Amino acid sequence: MPFFIIAGAINAAIAVAFGAFGAHALKDRLSEHYLAVWETAVQYQMFHAIGLIAVGILMSSALLGPSSALSWSGYLLLAGVITFSGSLYVLSLSGIGILGAITPIGGVAFIAGWIMLIVAAVKFGN
Repeated sequence: MPFFIIAGAINAAIAVAFGAFGAHALKDRLSEHYLAVWETAVQYQMFHAIGLIAVGILMSSALLGPSSALSWSGYLLLAGVITFSGSLYVLSLSGIGILGAITPIGGVAFIAGWIMLIVAAVKFGN
């Protein structure tokens, strides 16, 4: 089952919906600061949704095929979306500042996910 392709497509759809929600429903309800935070969450969710789709395609193709490094990459990108974008969405709506302390954990997951994709590509090349 192409889990990461499905997870990426779901996240892309959510990012589009949340982007529209922010642009229309939240535009007059949030401060400029929190609207910018919301938009950052949407952008990062979409970027990493595309990354998830790429990981899924690589896992199901003859190019790299399934590997533990690719699995780690996908799971870390997904964890990053949930932690990074999720904390920013909640922060935007609630104003609870402590949530900003959770966001970097998602950023680290994003970075680790991309590094694992590099590891998978290097292993393939050897």
